[in-house]
Amino acid sequence: MATPHQVILDTDIGSDVDDALALAMLFGSPEVNLLGVTTVYGDVAVRARIARRLARLAGHDGLTVVPGAERPLTGQEAWWAGFEGRLYHDLGGEAFVDDGTTAAEFLTQTVKDRPGEVDVVAIGPLTNVAEAIRADQSFAQTVRRLYVMGGRFDQPEPEHNFRSDSIAAAEVFASGIPVTVVGLEITTQARIEPDHLGEIAAAGALGRQLEAEVRQWWGFTGHQSNVPHDPLAVLAMLRSDLFTTRPAGVWIEAEGEQAGLSVAHDDPTSPTSVVSSVHLPQAVDRTVELITTAGHSGPS
Repeated sequence: MATPHQVILDTDIGSDVDDALALAMLFGSPEVNLLGVTTVYGDVAVRARIARRLARLAGHDGLTVVPGAERPLTGQEAWWAGFEGRLYHDLGGEAFVDDGTTAAEFLTQTVKDRPGEVDVVAIGPLTNVAEAIRADQSFAQTVRRLYVMGGRFDQPEPEHNFRSDSIAAAEVFASGIPVTVVGLEITTQARIEPDHLGEIAAAGALGRQLEAEVRQWWGFTGHQSNVPHDPLAVLAMLRSDLFTTRPAGVWIEAEGEQAGLSVAHDDPTSPTSVVSSVHLPQAVDRTVELITTAGHSGPS
């Protein structure tokens, strides 16, 4: 077996279902040692409880989950769909780290304990990551790699994660941290369709919960399919052979009407890699396979 990935997932789980699917992929990957989850953006305690419940359904009851920054560095209010956590019975009973440890502290200490070994997968606004960089200047140099779902690099359109905390995104990409970033022009090529959902639903208690989450999201969006934005960021770490990347400098508009706008320019010396293509349908098939593996490994 390949050397395990030492991973922290930073997530705004609970709104778009793709965060939950990405977390399940990590549970279904034997090469991943999930060191912990940090939550970000809005009601981070609800998000933490959702992550803990999904962990239990996957047979990972010992997962460390740390609530992080509620408010973006921009100071703007977090977007909230309104249904977060409603599908879970007795969600308030789920425990998470509640001893005053911040997500930034958890990130910096975990990376400091394993310099050059930890991959961080950031699939929400980048507030926690930016705060970690602010708190410890060595963080950006000691992370093995940061995998980000965010941005759009084929047209001047701010993407949700970067727009939701444009200051954090700008600081992260200016820090020199090694990044692989998957933008909307890549993720929107993929779909989770009803046939995929049938496979997921058959995968134990976790699969049934994820099915309910997916259908809730489908009802919210009015579409009978969804884009696996965040799962593709996880897959870029696990299966780099399914992606093509290019080294590029990435600039983020931090303020103004176009806050969150992302621009990439080719730069062979840059520590940032922008995903430029994805192999479909293999990427979606592998995504569903990892999710179902996680479900079958947990309670039935």
